[in-house]
Amino acid sequence: MDSTCLPEMPRRAFLATIAGGLLAAPLAAEAQQASKIPRIGVLLSNSRASHAADIEGLRLGFRERGYVEGRNIVTEYRYGDGKLDRLPRLAAELVGLHVDLIVTSGTPPTLAAQQATTTTPIVMTLVGNPIAAGFVASLSKPGGHITGLTSLTAELSGKRLELLKDAFPSISRVAVLIDPGVIGALQDARVAADTLGVKLLSLEVRGPNPDFEGAFRTATSERAGALLVASGPATELHRKRIVDLAAKSRLPAMYGSSEFVNIGGLMCYAPNYPDLFRQAATYVDKILKGARPADLPVEQPTKFDLVINLKTAKALGLTIPPSLLQRADKVIE
Repeated sequence: MDSTCLPEMPRRAFLATIAGGLLAAPLAAEAQQASKIPRIGVLLSNSRASHAADIEGLRLGFRERGYVEGRNIVTEYRYGDGKLDRLPRLAAELVGLHVDLIVTSGTPPTLAAQQATTTTPIVMTLVGNPIAAGFVASLSKPGGHITGLTSLTAELSGKRLELLKDAFPSISRVAVLIDPGVIGALQDARVAADTLGVKLLSLEVRGPNPDFEGAFRTATSERAGALLVASGPATELHRKRIVDLAAKSRLPAMYGSSEFVNIGGLMCYAPNYPDLFRQAATYVDKILKGARPADLPVEQPTKFDLVINLKTAKALGLTIPPSLLQRADKVIE
């Protein structure tokens, strides 16, 4: 029917209906797009329990930026449970869910995510040397689909050795338990050792079944006075085994993460991991709002923790200097 043949009032209603319909289509599409809830994949190297504090750090970062899980953001957690061969399948699973981006913990999960996708943005955490690992071109200009936070693993080895010497001034030889892939950690420790007048004994552990027992036998036979455990895939995956062997060998040990100390290790000096995950939420927010990972510089830790386990010190018959205990961020008694 021609609208010109309609009476004036019905004609106005007819035109209003047509106009309303034309406006409703784009508005509905815009509302649907705006209501799309972001889906975030989180690929973690170990168990849910061992990453509990990290997850809480990530959730805190989300809340600080207005995101609440289950309300305006969805998170898909996947745990490697310490098994590296599971990570590629879990990464592929997250990509198959069409997540908007993936948050990773450490080098193996980041590598698995990198191999699973060349387009989905990846926000890494706890990666010691992202340039050497091939994740980014540089810290200031990542240049690809990966950015995030480095844990400065190699650069911290010298500081850990210095703290070990502060705790036990008489030590002259320190065994360094190291994954050969984390070569920078040994180089950094050597520089500090020259300054401190300490000799280093390099103990490499490699392969799917590292010979930790043999490494500790060598440390004992070579009369090492203390142990420095460099962070790396092999050492992180076998924390309990290493802590137990250090206790059995009665070697005071300095570790690269608080997870070792929580299960009976003596000391650690490391970036605050939950705080790194909290900072990772900033990257998630920026990428969801349109930023490209290639343009977001990789950041370094700003918060570090010295943790000392006094229970372990007493079991080994060791005395920690009061001056060092006063500097500790956390003391386990």
